[in-house]
Amino acid sequence: MKVQTPDWVKHAVFYQIFPDRFAKADPPSGCYIPTATEFEPWTSPPTPQGYKGGNLWGVIEKLDYLQDLGITAIYLTPIFQSACNHRYHTHDYYQIDPILGGNEAFAALLDRAHAREIKVVIDGVFNHASRGFYFFNDILENGPHSPWLDWFRIEKWPLSAYDGDRPANYVSWVGNRALPQFNHDNPEVREYIMQVGEHWIRQGIDGWRLDVPFEVKTPGFWVEFRDRIKALNPEAYIVGEVWKDAAQWLDGRQFDAVMNYEFTGPTIAYVAGDRVIRELVEFHDYDPYPALNAEEYGQKILELLNLYPWEIQLAQLNLLDSHDTPRMVTLASEDLPSLKLAALLKMTFPGAPCIYYGDEVGLNGGHDPDCRKTFPEPSEWNRDLHKMYQDLIALRHHYPALRTGNYEILLAQDSLYAFLRTLTDAEDVIIAINAGEQPEQLTLDPLCPNPKTLELKYGDRTTAQSLTSQGTTISFELPPRSGCILANP
Repeated sequence: MKVQTPDWVKHAVFYQIFPDRFAKADPPSGCYIPTATEFEPWTSPPTPQGYKGGNLWGVIEKLDYLQDLGITAIYLTPIFQSACNHRYHTHDYYQIDPILGGNEAFAALLDRAHAREIKVVIDGVFNHASRGFYFFNDILENGPHSPWLDWFRIEKWPLSAYDGDRPANYVSWVGNRALPQFNHDNPEVREYIMQVGEHWIRQGIDGWRLDVPFEVKTPGFWVEFRDRIKALNPEAYIVGEVWKDAAQWLDGRQFDAVMNYEFTGPTIAYVAGDRVIRELVEFHDYDPYPALNAEEYGQKILELLNLYPWEIQLAQLNLLDSHDTPRMVTLASEDLPSLKLAALLKMTFPGAPCIYYGDEVGLNGGHDPDCRKTFPEPSEWNRDLHKMYQDLIALRHHYPALRTGNYEILLAQDSLYAFLRTLTDAEDVIIAINAGEQPEQLTLDPLCPNPKTLELKYGDRTTAQSLTSQGTTISFELPPRSGCILANP
């Protein structure tokens, strides 16, 4: 069958927001947000259960900032009513959490983001709910007399929803009794989730990021979900959280893409090398170690690009870190050049780059909850890093080849990696990386029709000063731990 993914995703730059930690603002007059004297101080270290009080009105106030950065799409981690700061414990799939501003704030966010041509994708937690979810709560109250027993997988009685010294007696996600798992084989459950998906598409969201979709084993479930979502909006984006080979879900009948951790791991292993702090990632399901040289990295990239159809590759969600992982800069022993090189590779790779909030200003963090710190005040920003992100995003928007052009490796040797993105005979963009500790002279034969017109668009002026061409060959110098972009005017 012909594989088709949303066109807008191929040109998008995403920004992932953890709503409790990104921004907060007072609601407009007449709009109510529950306030608490026990919200944690905004600048104090985050805790597993404490709220900072971030809200969607705060996100709205930051839209100008995001637009100035070059962002064209937002991915929001869960926003439905819940009793936890990350909101993966859903209470009500039809209500935006009141602490975030409720349905009114979300409607305003959609309107104002769309007015800036910024798309909004939200998190769908459809594998499990919470102890506070109406149908499960009814079971806790009424036991075997509840009419909703078959919505979940009850094993025996009595249920123990809170006492860890006794068996829970119901199936929950990874054994966490706070997250009772749906019985997706039940047609009523299936229809409920389908209608939730449709409802928010009708409200104007631009897609769904699906949490742990590989846990849903019911045959045809995600096929139906796609069919019903695409019937309402063929350009809606459906992206799954699958950390490894996702070919079984990327067959053109289910997801448009996945969170591309298969890009994340090798990229960090190449640019950060032995700087990677292994104890920060050894329990995560991606591979930023052992260190890779350029040849090994190139082989990983070729394997990845051969894994899925090109139409899928152009819609993949490419990331360096997320709310589920340590921040990349911390993972790389706080080495900023590692982050900069990885950002360069991400912004020039096929697929949609996604920035985890705060990465662009140097926000660091280790294990959860440390990777979910609040967005820092401007006085604490790394301005050089912010400008780098702004420049790279602008170049991605400017050159179509960086979005949909072919990807060809030109050099992969020792610490040096270079590749060509080309869309037409008239547009060639070369990206080169020196991940080593010494300056290096590169000589490339990209077979460009006009190599003499290539100019430095990003990188050190040493590279611009050393750039020469002879026939179809170009030569230039790369300082240590640096990268560049060369392109036609």
